[in-house]
Amino acid sequence: MDMESNAANDLAIEFCDVSYMLPTGQQVLSGLNLEVPRGKTLVLLGRSGSGKTTTLKLVNRLLSPSSGEVRVNGLATGDVIRLRRGIGYVIQEVGLFPHFTVERNIALVPTIEGWSEERIHARVRELLQIVGLEPSMALRYPRQLSGGQRQRVGVARALAADPAILLMDEPFGALDPLTRDELQREFLALQQQLSKTVVFVTHDLREALRLGSRIALMEAGRLVTVLPPQDFLRSDDPWAAAYVKAFGVGLASAADQDAS
Repeated sequence: MDMESNAANDLAIEFCDVSYMLPTGQQVLSGLNLEVPRGKTLVLLGRSGSGKTTTLKLVNRLLSPSSGEVRVNGLATGDVIRLRRGIGYVIQEVGLFPHFTVERNIALVPTIEGWSEERIHARVRELLQIVGLEPSMALRYPRQLSGGQRQRVGVARALAADPAILLMDEPFGALDPLTRDELQREFLALQQQLSKTVVFVTHDLREALRLGSRIALMEAGRLVTVLPPQDFLRSDDPWAAAYVKAFGVGLASAADQDAS
């Protein structure tokens, strides 16, 4: 196998000159070229309306590009249902079914996949432990949980069938600062343990610096720059510099956050 083929195999997701236009004619994304290596966390950073969530939805085909290709595991086409079952999706609102117990919510995809009850039960217990919830939580309903607990269940549900890819759309954005900090710590520990390919959307630079292997800064539907966190802080790109200034972070504070 040649070097080019090896490089392609190391990529979980590729955006190849992707544009997306609304039916109204509004251009949401323009000429997006972006690569996500396997086992890494790419953070999509940008203001509201910059195209972050649209980019995320193109990965699991909730949206289709107006032009260009989005390749997942090297493929731009294929069984959409199968693709989505192989991708975990976590959103800010969590989206748990209120009439399902925690266990039934987590077990949704494994049930569809035809797993045995014994295997599902064991997987739910395993995931509750992974996301820091007591086994007794399995019998509760979403209304009986705190916001942080519901978000943990959302992460567990996304991991249920052990997908290689996780899409996370501002999953911690609605939480109070202490709970958000706690879940960020747990995410880092989880990623170290499981090595998933993650695309994580946020408008918070501090969160991006803490969680991302690389940060992709977007503005008005275009990719501005893609850099590792420390390089982002040093970047002389005006948009990146504006973010660093607005959030009041520097190399020292980022290092302190990493150490935490």
